[in-house]
Amino acid sequence: MQYLADLLLPFMRISGLFASMVGLSAKSVPPTTRALLTLFLTLIIMPVIPPVPIPATDVFSVGTFMLVIQQLIIGIALGFLSNMVLNTFVLAGQIVALQTGLGFASIVDPVNGISVPAVGQFYLILATLLFWALDGHLSMIRMVVMSFEAFPIGVAWFAPEQFRDIAHWAGWMFISAVTISLAPIVSLLIVNLAFGVMTKAAPQLNIFSIGFAIAQIMGLLIIWLTLDNVTHHFEVMWERAQNMMCQLVLVCP
Repeated sequence: MQYLADLLLPFMRISGLFASMVGLSAKSVPPTTRALLTLFLTLIIMPVIPPVPIPATDVFSVGTFMLVIQQLIIGIALGFLSNMVLNTFVLAGQIVALQTGLGFASIVDPVNGISVPAVGQFYLILATLLFWALDGHLSMIRMVVMSFEAFPIGVAWFAPEQFRDIAHWAGWMFISAVTISLAPIVSLLIVNLAFGVMTKAAPQLNIFSIGFAIAQIMGLLIIWLTLDNVTHHFEVMWERAQNMMCQLVLVCP
């Protein structure tokens, strides 16, 4: 019974992480693969974490069920922070798509299973590749392992202030999305102002027939010219997310 408790509760915390983490939480990842990865990681870290303080007769009790819910919340909270980083780029891509007239070009997002603009999906793919290239998955595994030291099972878990900090940190998603899309927005604003001047100077010119096509071409050109900023913004957002996770697991300097 003690071995079962030592396996079940860490398994649930890691399951919560993998269920909300970037990449592994995608609908394209089979649940069997996610469960096997969780079990493999649980078996690896079991020898280095303290035993769960649960009597053998209380393994299948209401108290153990509440501990399972706590472990899920801890894992989901850590994975939620990484997901917010990628959703920042999805939101930025949607803003750019609406400004360039590319918002009607939508495809199904395999991660969330919903229809999103193609530009947002493009930014999502770039951010996901950067996440794996910068070993973001290893950082997430390291955070969840350190969380067993900060929040031993059955001893401690998140304080109310930490839940508030997580909610406030999610607000950075909207601020960062506007920051990422600010350069394309300003550039397209200049293009639209040029269209206005052309319409005023030559009223006989049908600006509606050529303006839409030119706006799309300029939008694609601006997206191409601002691709270098994606790496910089991702590094800033990911560093901020790591600092937030360090604060949650009480290992920040």
